[in-house]
Amino acid sequence: EVQLVESGGGLVHAGGSLRLSCAASGLSFDHFVIGWFRQAPGKEREGVSCISLSDNNTNYADSVKGRFTVHSDNAKNTVYLQMNNLKPEDTAVYYCAAALFLCSWDPLQSDYWGQGTQVTVSS
Repeated sequence: EVQLVESGGGLVHAGGSLRLSCAASGLSFDHFVIGWFRQAPGKEREGVSCISLSDNNTNYADSVKGRFTVHSDNAKNTVYLQMNNLKPEDTAVYYCAAALFLCSWDPLQSDYWGQGTQVTVSS
C-alpha cells in the first residue's frame, strides 16, 4: 500500500521560510515522481514542483522559481520542499502526490496523495 505523509506546515510571516516533508512508503523510487501541489480556498489545485526519484530531475512553477527547492533523500524515502521568501499568496494547503514516471502539473495524472499540510503566510 502506497502512503504519503506530509509534515512541516505552519504559520510564518512574509519573507520567512518553511520546509515541508513528504514521507513515502510502498512505492518504488525507480519508477515514481513526487509532485508538490497546493490549493488555496476557492481556487483550483495547482502544481508547484516535481522531482523524479530516479534521476533527481526537478521542475518548478514560474510562481515559485528561485524561492522553492525540492530534493529527495532516497535513503529516508522522503522528499522535501524548502520554501524561502514566502509570500501571502503562497498560503494554501500543500499536498505531495506520486505519479508513475513523468512529472505533470495536472493533478489528475497523480495516482497517490497525502493528506495535506496547511501553510499560512501573514503579511
